[in-house]
Amino acid sequence: MENKGFRGQHEQVDAVLRAADVLLRVAAKSVMEVEDVVTSPQLRVLVLIALRGPQNLGAVARELGVHASNATRTCERLVLAGLVSRREDPADRRFLQLDLTPEGRNLVETVIEHRRRAIAEVLQRVPPDARESVATAMAAFADADGGQGTQDGRFTLGPRN
Repeated sequence: MENKGFRGQHEQVDAVLRAADVLLRVAAKSVMEVEDVVTSPQLRVLVLIALRGPQNLGAVARELGVHASNATRTCERLVLAGLVSRREDPADRRFLQLDLTPEGRNLVETVIEHRRRAIAEVLQRVPPDARESVATAMAAFADADGGQGTQDGRFTLGPRN
C-alpha cells in the first residue's frame, strides 16, 4: 500500500489500527503454536510469573479476573505439566509461591522469541531508509500511553527493557 500521507486523524487512526492488526496476528500465531501444551489462561499465568517473578494464587486470580478456585485449578495443571513449581512463600507461610520451572521458562522464552523473530521479519520488509522512522514512531506511540503495554501472555510481545 502506497503512503499517500496521513494528515487527517481518520487516516492516522486507520494506519495505527493496521499496524496493531499485524502485531496481534504475530501474538495470536505464537499462542497457536503452544496451544497443544497450554491453554490461553495458562500461558497468561506463565508470562505473568516470567515478567513479575514468583506469584501467589491471589495475584494469579486477580490477573486472570477469576475466582481463586479457578486460579488454583489452572495453576495445578501447570504444576502437573512441570511448568510451574509450588512452595511455601518465605514472606508468609500461609501462602503458596508459584514460580516457573526451567521447562516453563523455556516455553515462555520460546513464545517471546517467536514474536521477536516475526516482528523482525516484518521490519526487514520495510524499506531500509524507513526502518528507523518506523521504530521511532512506534516508540513515540508507546511512550504517549506511558509505555506500559500489557503483561497479558496472549498479547505481550516481550519484556520491556
